[in-house]
Amino acid sequence: MNLSKREQRPQKTSNEGCLEEDRLEVERAPRAHSSTLASSSEKARTEICTKNLLERIVSSENMDRALRRVERNKGSHGIDGMQTDTLRSYLTEHGEVLIKEILEGRYKPSPVRKVEIPKPDGGKRGLGIPTVVDRVIQQAIAQILTEVFEPEFSVHSYGFRPNKSAHQALKQAETYINLGYKVVVDVDLEKFFDRVNHDKLMHLISQKVEDKRVLSLIRRYLTAGVMEHGICVVSKEGTPQGGPLSPLLSNIMLNELDKMLEGRGHKFCRYADDCNIYVKSRRAGMRVMETVRRFLENELRLKINEGKSAVASPTKRKFLGYSFYYFKGIYKLRAHSKSLSKLKDKIREVTNRNVSMNFEVRLKKLTEKTRGWVNYFKLADMSYLLIEIDKWIRRRLRACIWKTWKRVRTRFTSLCKLGIERQKAWEYANTRKGYWRISNSPILSRAITNDRLIKRGYISMSAMYKKVKLV
Repeated sequence: MNLSKREQRPQKTSNEGCLEEDRLEVERAPRAHSSTLASSSEKARTEICTKNLLERIVSSENMDRALRRVERNKGSHGIDGMQTDTLRSYLTEHGEVLIKEILEGRYKPSPVRKVEIPKPDGGKRGLGIPTVVDRVIQQAIAQILTEVFEPEFSVHSYGFRPNKSAHQALKQAETYINLGYKVVVDVDLEKFFDRVNHDKLMHLISQKVEDKRVLSLIRRYLTAGVMEHGICVVSKEGTPQGGPLSPLLSNIMLNELDKMLEGRGHKFCRYADDCNIYVKSRRAGMRVMETVRRFLENELRLKINEGKSAVASPTKRKFLGYSFYYFKGIYKLRAHSKSLSKLKDKIREVTNRNVSMNFEVRLKKLTEKTRGWVNYFKLADMSYLLIEIDKWIRRRLRACIWKTWKRVRTRFTSLCKLGIERQKAWEYANTRKGYWRISNSPILSRAITNDRLIKRGYISMSAMYKKVKLV
């Protein structure tokens, strides 16, 4: 960004009065029994001075890093219609004025654009898409605040954090279950991102951030409002999903829940608002569920989604798209049935024979869908499952090819070229059987072999799975 000389100089922030402390993560629970808690609490915590935090946020280096991140992520436009490809030129021209407004406290964020996406259960999830300029500012704030809050976050929190992932959470959950904690308290928060209490959240942020200008800027983003049908609706609670700052704010809020669970010595994994606590008996699980419910309602002013929360066996619950199965005395990961259903819906969409599409383009789109799914679910044991899915996919692809051979002469000529004897080729060319039925016939399997599909660009999910397992 084209910043003034004064703003381009490295900020000299005094560290006077900023103490370095070595202390336990949860001072109010000295008798914590968790070995993980004990190890994390031994780490020295270096307090970051936050008196002049706004200057660090709008520094040239931090803003440029935020700009590159927003450009890389791309994403949809906000209410002003500006796209990420024009963002850099806009900030080059108006960057100095923008930073001056932020430093003087005059910058007013734009309302977010409301977008609703369908959920698997039939409902809709509301997203708030900020303008691209606001996304850069939010990203710049998140980058600096992450340095401040990251040392305080629990080792049991895996969502939206550097060097943390859903796969780490799943592996840890698998470890807990095989250690004997075979009952899961599955806690799902009801419309969490829509119901975060602003006052409570700002209080938690202010405990670590001294710069009141930063607190004021974050508050303005929380209350910027949502543009719906041309009318701006003021936000009195919630942190709309869709902005770079929301994941960090959610972790700041739910870190209080992590501290409470750690103080009680519980085994748990939390990914954003999805939290699983592992105990040894159903009775203990019911007691923990009630404790968590009271804490969320009284301390954080949040509610548990009773329809999606339960105390049950991990084999009957879904966590981050996975579930578990019991085999020879060991619990192992598997893809949940709902995740499989979503995959098949995506495959049906790409291999729909009623949609005209170049076959190579169809295969490319299919590979994009299946490769991403296999990479995410590579922790699951699903070798046999993928073999069956591959058979189903190949049958759908053969049905697509058969439908493109619309005329009898085309079918006859194509089958003969692919090595089918003339009599059988003529018989099948004149068949009145439907596309789906004929796609499973021996003749079409002999003509459109697996090797021929592979030569045209088809990659089986089994092959993808074997490859990622070797990595």
